[in-house]
Amino acid sequence: MIGRLRGIVIEKQPPRVLIEVGGVGYDVFMPMTCFYELPDNGKEVILLTHFIVREDAQILYGFNQEQERELFRELIKVNGVGPKLALAVLSGMSATQFLHAVEFGELTSLIKLPGVGRKTAERLIVEMKDRIKNVTSATMESSQSVDAVKSSNQIENEAVSALIALGYKPQEASRIISKVIKPDMNSEALIREALKAAL
Repeated sequence: MIGRLRGIVIEKQPPRVLIEVGGVGYDVFMPMTCFYELPDNGKEVILLTHFIVREDAQILYGFNQEQERELFRELIKVNGVGPKLALAVLSGMSATQFLHAVEFGELTSLIKLPGVGRKTAERLIVEMKDRIKNVTSATMESSQSVDAVKSSNQIENEAVSALIALGYKPQEASRIISKVIKPDMNSEALIREALKAAL
């Protein structure tokens, strides 16, 4: 199992990053809260990973902190929560915010996440209450990294694609992006604002 990668950031296409390790490129899917903290292309990064093997695919999920990876692992144990939904949950709120929502039974915060309905939110609160003891609630504030200069169309398209990959419907993703886009925004800032606006 691949548990850690240390390599060079080759390409960032939210929520996926391509990391080159010893001449091999690894596609790694990351929650947006972790993606924001990636260094620029060409720089070295160390990611903690969780490797999932399915009949039709082998997928690597990447995290900056052990707490984030541990929370992802606990989330995918919840009945009805797969890796894609766990990724969307951790993209919509930080690990600290999620732990707080579970601890205090904040159903409405969880329902606002893409792909999370009332039943799933209730299940998350019930099943995760016992499991959050395994996850330390250290504060994990994300810092924004600066994108290379891109056209506003490119930035908008990247942001829409990222939201679709996280479970939003294409029309909904476009609507949210057009509502929050501002001049001089990079794609990461735009995705962050869109996720805040969706909550």
